[in-house]
Amino acid sequence: MLRNHLLRHWYGRAAPAGALAFVLVVSGCSGGSLFNSTAEPAPAPAAASSSSGPQWLRGEIGSFFAQSSDKGSQPVAGATPDIECPYIEIRQGASTLTIGGGGENAAMSLKYQGTFVRAARQCSVASGQMTIRVGVEGRIILGPAGGPGQVDVPLRIAVVDQSPAGMKPIVTKLIHIPVAIQSATDSPTFAHVEDGLTFPLPSAAVLEHYIVYIGFDPLAAQGQEKHLKPQPKPKRRATPAAGSG
Repeated sequence: MLRNHLLRHWYGRAAPAGALAFVLVVSGCSGGSLFNSTAEPAPAPAAASSSSGPQWLRGEIGSFFAQSSDKGSQPVAGATPDIECPYIEIRQGASTLTIGGGGENAAMSLKYQGTFVRAARQCSVASGQMTIRVGVEGRIILGPAGGPGQVDVPLRIAVVDQSPAGMKPIVTKLIHIPVAIQSATDSPTFAHVEDGLTFPLPSAAVLEHYIVYIGFDPLAAQGQEKHLKPQPKPKRRATPAAGSG
């Protein structure tokens, strides 16, 4: 019940503001402050396809971003020519991760802020199933109250059928990405490539309404942690002493 409520909260946010724009981070430039489904949300630890720090510029993740795109027509491998990969967008209201920042002086109590830098997708079809690979790169920026440590980035990726009749979730995943903060001046990047978004291929007319949403989902992560937290064992009742006599 709690998990479904959190998912409805995430999906019930306002409509998207527009297609995701790339914010490329290159050498010599400094970045500032940026920014239910048929499948259950599945937490996934950061694997080989995830990274924090500048390593995302090399290897599989860098190659993925170089060969994919966030918008514009993209042919679907293994499908008929009229099938195109759905667009990818940041979910409005889920573009920024804020950790800390409570109380009367929210600005000075802010510990960390997470933002998206860029995202891309690739699509393929096999045996009537469509698979979408989604790559996401972001950055963690320290606030006035932040310091060295580790930040857990709760990334939500969802494929949604947003037809005129209403919005229908197709498949969704909640991914936890640990990001290490090395020093008080560190602004590390994080990246993840998700391969597990597979669903039955709809008709071309229906697929036109599909959108891939990305966003931060801290409420679902908190609810999940509470759900997985082991319950304390009940205390054993003391055995009454045998009566004398």
